[in-house]
Amino acid sequence: MTERALVTGAAGFIGSHLSRRLVADGVEVVGLDDLSDGSLDNLREAPEIRFVEADIRDEAAVADAARGCATIYHQGAKRAVPRSIAFPVETTDVNVRGLLNVLLAARAENATIVAASSSSVYGDQDEFPLHESMELRPCSPYAASKVTGEVYAGSFWRSHEVRSVSLRYFNVYGPGQDPENEYAAVVPRFIVACLTGTPPVIFGDGDQARDFTFIDDVVEANIVASRASDEAWGRAFNIGGGEPPTSVNQLLAKIAALTDTRPEPVHEPTRAGDVRLTEADISLAADLLGFQPRVPIEEGLRRTVASFRASDADVGARTGA
Repeated sequence: MTERALVTGAAGFIGSHLSRRLVADGVEVVGLDDLSDGSLDNLREAPEIRFVEADIRDEAAVADAARGCATIYHQGAKRAVPRSIAFPVETTDVNVRGLLNVLLAARAENATIVAASSSSVYGDQDEFPLHESMELRPCSPYAASKVTGEVYAGSFWRSHEVRSVSLRYFNVYGPGQDPENEYAAVVPRFIVACLTGTPPVIFGDGDQARDFTFIDDVVEANIVASRASDEAWGRAFNIGGGEPPTSVNQLLAKIAALTDTRPEPVHEPTRAGDVRLTEADISLAADLLGFQPRVPIEEGLRRTVASFRASDADVGARTGA
């Protein structure tokens, strides 16, 4: 019998990559998304997906989409720290109530949940690398919503035996990431700036550093987490790139070299809620999930820049530009 899985946020960056991988693995995929941030263009290469347009706050819609699913990959959320500071109620409502609806659906279907969390739950820390036993210090409503989601997931494992794993993503990047969104991540913004000759924007001095994780490694983390042993249920795990952190200034220099450009960045004030450093200790995920990142940042950036160039060429060919 073919395995069936639900992916929430299926039309978004991570959700679409994950959905396409599952289809390639022979899984029957139900994709749920309200298309407020995601795009159906992200799923063009996987017409086999049964797409459901719905809000994850709609308990009945989530329950219906999850019917018959053995696994729920919960990627749907209102992301971005700056947006959560501007819209804390919406962020909390979508991220917390949406996760609760997924937990309820998983309980009804006896399904396993792999839920997206975030490195932002750590906030600013004095000790590095960051490990799962540290006190969490969320600095934004977005981070707080992810902490709450982890707590809910753990409680449902202990009270209802709903199998769940929460994955704390560290700065995911890769092909298909949207540079146009107001809250776009730094990698696609820098690539587009270099390719178009516009000044890239750096918030603060640029010495803030991040643990960047390539999208293929994040997808693989979801797959291995869905097959975890009992020891992993109800717990959260760091999913990072496995390399020393890269500063924002270093990131721009790497992208500039790949695009053969010499960008002149514009510096703007540090954004509220941003942390100075992220660096993941991924030993727990390696031990209990078998997770091992395989794409170093130089290779990941090379693939990402190439995909942006190919996308521009494809758009030009289709429009006659």
